[in-house]
Amino acid sequence: MSLRVALVSPYDIGTPSGVNVHIAHLANALRQRGHHAWIFAPGRHDVEATEGITLMGRSIPVPSGGSLARVTLSPRSGRRVKKELARHDFNVIHLHEPLVPVVPMQFMRLSNAHKIGTFHTARENGSRLYDFNHRLLRRWARTLDGRIAVSTAAARLVSHYFPGHYEVIPNGIDLDRFATRVLAPPEIESLQPYVLFVGRFEERKGLPVLLESFRAVQARLPHVRLVVAGQGSRRQQYEQYAEDLNIHGVHFAGHVPNELLPAYYQHAAAFCAPNTGNESFGMVLIEAMAAGTPVVASNIDGFREVVRDGEHGILVPPLDTAGLADALCRVLTNDALAASLRLKGFERARDFSWDSVVDRVVEYYESVLERPPRSALEEPVA
Repeated sequence: MSLRVALVSPYDIGTPSGVNVHIAHLANALRQRGHHAWIFAPGRHDVEATEGITLMGRSIPVPSGGSLARVTLSPRSGRRVKKELARHDFNVIHLHEPLVPVVPMQFMRLSNAHKIGTFHTARENGSRLYDFNHRLLRRWARTLDGRIAVSTAAARLVSHYFPGHYEVIPNGIDLDRFATRVLAPPEIESLQPYVLFVGRFEERKGLPVLLESFRAVQARLPHVRLVVAGQGSRRQQYEQYAEDLNIHGVHFAGHVPNELLPAYYQHAAAFCAPNTGNESFGMVLIEAMAAGTPVVASNIDGFREVVRDGEHGILVPPLDTAGLADALCRVLTNDALAASLRLKGFERARDFSWDSVVDRVVEYYESVLERPPRSALEEPVA
């Protein structure tokens, strides 16, 4: 049976995010299986949507989880949703972060098709959105015919506010893209051996922790460099912090294009994710393992679901700068350990290939479609 699926995101489609990357790959995987998939998301007025993507209102930045998320709050998005629902006869409305305003909620309000929500977020201290609005949002959550969480950490968070069954289906990875060997770009060839960091410049990504740890690494292994791939408003602050710590050999690469990212992973001596918490899933860990790179990361909920300590990577308590430095030095100086982590990490990455993940998603779609759909919630959306 060929399915017609609407993949709905609340977040600006032109702004890099884990949710939108997941949706894009899921759409491609569904199409490769012979299904029809359309993406609906807000966007900026100066960005044109590509084929298969429909913009659902202009996005604006709003505070979210210690950073800024670009969403639309336009009430006119409801008219756009009505128009798209009239054009397509969807089997499944697959809403990602369905309780984040407002595009997913407009689909929930206006569609009588089967509605499935995927919850991507995990935070140890709860969700401010859910804390302040869970009574109102409970009515919306009840309109979902199926619920997916990308990890048990994400399921634990959302089920605290909205109890029920959550099917845990992880994020997927384009395994071939990261595993196929490529040459090192000139900008990093001269920096080897290096430790790699990939992430946005946000507090929870833990880059200051890594910088402090790297000072101890460099004292023992002065030939090792640190390559920082990422961007954000804190870049100047972090560059100044590295200078204040008197660290040499830190290369801030800025935004690394998607086509070059596998090379950055593959030619790293180790990959480090020093995140402090609030991670639902270790996508960067899987990318590194798929590229055959030894992983050293924080021992937090979302990462423990991906890496078994000592087998697929080395896990260190968050904020433990001395422990992080010791773990990095072990990997950088013990060839047998590094080789074992590369091999077992790659085998673990296979579990998250999109070929495997999309089959689980479609199987869940089909199980939900066996039940009558819930009615739409006729409630105005601000």
